[in-house]
Order: sequence, then structure tokens, then C-alpha cells
Amino acid sequence: MSQTLPVASRDSIVTVLGLGAMGLPMAARLSSEFAVRGFDINEGRRDLAASAGVERFDSARSACSGSGIVLLAVRNEEQLVEVLFGAEGVAAVMTPGSVVILTSTVGTAAIPVTAERLAGMGIGFVDAPLSGGPVRAREGDLLILVGAEPAALERARAVLEALSSTLTIVGDAPGDGQAMKTVNQLLCGVHIAAAAEALALADRLGLDPGKALRALEAGAAGSFMLSNRGPRMLEAYDDGGAEVLSRLDIFVKDMGIVGNAVRAAGLPSPLAAAAEQLYLIAQAQGLGTADDSAVIRVLAPTRHTS
Repeated sequence: MSQTLPVASRDSIVTVLGLGAMGLPMAARLSSEFAVRGFDINEGRRDLAASAGVERFDSARSACSGSGIVLLAVRNEEQLVEVLFGAEGVAAVMTPGSVVILTSTVGTAAIPVTAERLAGMGIGFVDAPLSGGPVRAREGDLLILVGAEPAALERARAVLEALSSTLTIVGDAPGDGQAMKTVNQLLCGVHIAAAAEALALADRLGLDPGKALRALEAGAAGSFMLSNRGPRMLEAYDDGGAEVLSRLDIFVKDMGIVGNAVRAAGLPSPLAAAAEQLYLIAQAQGLGTADDSAVIRVLAPTRHTS
């Protein structure tokens, strides 16, 4: 059912639940324009948020009480349902007219019922998965893919615009954003795997990996993922590996979502399936919590050139 919701203003209170690699820079970005509250189960992340100008809370419910907009940066569908409707779910303390913005990639399956349950409580729902990484999140330079009823979208628009350089309205139905993000993640997952293969080959051919990367970036083989993950792939062999900006097990999850989607659509996806297996092997080798650039170590466990 369509709802009439007040439009967000700079006086609105925004709560960010989940202060991880993406949630924290988004909260920091929003704190320059809104009153922002934050909660994460990890106390260290709450401390970091407080130092970035975010009002720290020690429970999700207390952070959401009286908040007009709740932005979720959760890991998966199970966390989405638990955060909203579990024993300590925040939907129970949100007021009619407030809005939930889901920024995570969780797939389409849980979205319609989540939107329906929230609508029954008078709460709007904006399906808004994003792409771009932590640095772009802090700069307000994200791609955000939105599926939402127009009234809920207008309530959330000021927050979404503060976070994005490209705000793409995919459709009016929650779930449309997740569907588009699934397509996006198919390409991202394959591109990372392809970049890893290329740089591993360059190394085994005796080429200087740094020079090879710069040459590839300048030509037709260049891509965002090559430029973004390539330097971190060169650091994957260092002690401790590259800084963790995007955990590898996130792509295990996302490529699983892609696989489910293509099977449901009756389509073959040989490249996505091969990339998924690469991430699964990496996770089985203990690299799940490493940066996803560490996938190069599955292909080439050691560096050939010095």
C-alpha cells in the first residue's frame, strides 16, 4: 500500500546499523549533513564511529528510537530479518512514517515480505544496494540502485543523494534494486577473478607486476576492478596481505546470490560459476576474512618474480 511519508530534511535523525567497512564511512559521510546515530555489535567499530562524529549507542533499539530513517548495512538476508523482526528487532520501536533503507546485497527472495511487514507497521522500505567501496562511500561517490515506492523514495532521497554520485532508480518495487545489484555483482566477481588471472600470468611470464598492471590499465583491457583490486593483489603476498577493504567471503555470498538468480531464470552462467568456485576455494583455504584481492593466491600461491 502506498504511504504518505514526510520528506527527510537536514533536521532528520538518521541511524546507521552496521558500522563495518561500508557502514562506518557512510555514517561518517552522513554526519556532515544530518544528525547521525550508529550501532554495531563490535564495540571497536562503535568507538570509531564516535570519533567520526556519529552519536554512539549501545543497542540497536535505542539507536532507532525516534529516528526518522534507519539505514541498514548488514551482511546477509538472515541478518536483515533478525535486525528488523528478531527478539530485539528495531521495527518494533520505529514510528509510523519512518523509513528503512537497505544498502546491503541480500538477493531478492526476502525483500517483498520484508517490505510488506514494514508497510503493515506504517514504515516505508527502500531497497538501495550500493557499489563503490569504502573510499567512495566516505566521499559520497557511490552508485546506488533503488527499488522503492515513490513515497518511500522521496522520504529517503536526501540521504541517498548525500551518499551517491549516481542514483539510479531501477523501479518502483522493492527488490528491483537487488535484482540490478545481482547483475552488477556478476560482472564484479568475474572481473576480479579475471584480473587475478592476468596478473598471475604476468608474474609467471617474468614481467614486473607493477609495470604490467599500469600497462593493462592504460589499454582496452582496463577496468574499474583491475585498477581498484590490482594494486592490492600485488600486496597479497606481503606479510599480512593487503588491507581488508572488501572481505573475500562477501563475494562467496554475492556469487551465490548470482548463481541462484541465473538458475531461477533458466540461464547458463559459465563465467560466474567459475568465478564462484575460485572464491569458494579461497574461503576453504582460510582466506575468507582476507581482502578479496587475495584470490590471486589461489591461482599462484607464491610470487614468481621478486
